[in-house]
Amino acid sequence: MSDNHINIIRSGINTTFQDKGRDHLYHIGIPFSGAMDNRNFLIANKLVNNNLNSAVIEFAYQGPHIKYLGEKINIAITGDVIFSIKKKNAEIEGHCYKSYQIENGDEINIISTNKSVYGYLALGGEFDLKLQWNSCSINTKANIGSNDGKKLETDQKINLIKINANKDIKKTNYTNSKIENIRVIKGTNFEYFSEEGKKIFYDKEFTVSKLSDRMGMRLEGPKIDNIVNTNIKSEGLIKGVIQVPPDGNPIIMLSDHGTIGGYPKIGVVASVDYDRLVQMSPGSKIKFKEINLSDAETLFKLYEMETQNLLSQI
Repeated sequence: MSDNHINIIRSGINTTFQDKGRDHLYHIGIPFSGAMDNRNFLIANKLVNNNLNSAVIEFAYQGPHIKYLGEKINIAITGDVIFSIKKKNAEIEGHCYKSYQIENGDEINIISTNKSVYGYLALGGEFDLKLQWNSCSINTKANIGSNDGKKLETDQKINLIKINANKDIKKTNYTNSKIENIRVIKGTNFEYFSEEGKKIFYDKEFTVSKLSDRMGMRLEGPKIDNIVNTNIKSEGLIKGVIQVPPDGNPIIMLSDHGTIGGYPKIGVVASVDYDRLVQMSPGSKIKFKEINLSDAETLFKLYEMETQNLLSQI
């Protein structure tokens, strides 16, 4: 077998392997994890002719700088990302949503995301990764997943066990759209909050704080008043649920969230808006808009149809 691998020159910030995540493990305290921005994850794999659940490298803010050694391979980066490709003595300015062919000795320098948080690097092949519960997804809070559940590190070597034979160059004109309001369904503890607190939740603006990661997004803004109890018996949590702790500042549970929690839940982010929610960087402004369950289901079906149409056109 040929020695195809990447060397991590700079690991970047929060650089991990992710796929779609792992199902049906909430009962033992294991959340889904998986790529934060599902659509960008899928597009990255499609651009390099991978299986859509293949492992990709997810990064936040600053990405990795890697050197590739081996036979020719296609790569693609998705998100709103600034990066370059160094080939021998030339340096190419990279463009997202386009595949590139790289060869032995080439380097990819992912400089930063641009007014967003997460980006994705896919290589046209298969990384040599250990799966846990049928997924490579890394949850660093619990040390679960490939790479011993840890972020990628500088000077690390990562092997590939397969290179795709199909090296056609592909591209798409996908644009990461912004959203004015994050749509939410009422939470199970909605009546714990005062009428004024409910009004604040829907009418006022909140700011994404710096205390946000793959586990949760903390918001700052006007306090949401709880008139019943600021703590409850711990209950199951799901991705996108919005808890309100005693300080009145909402916390949105994200992909690596804990599976139980004891703060009242005022709402749940509609799945259709999750990809765009996680791309909101610290300092971004959020407003919430109420929708009912039926509308949320319809919107998510439309989102899935739109995603499949995007993939079919690549």
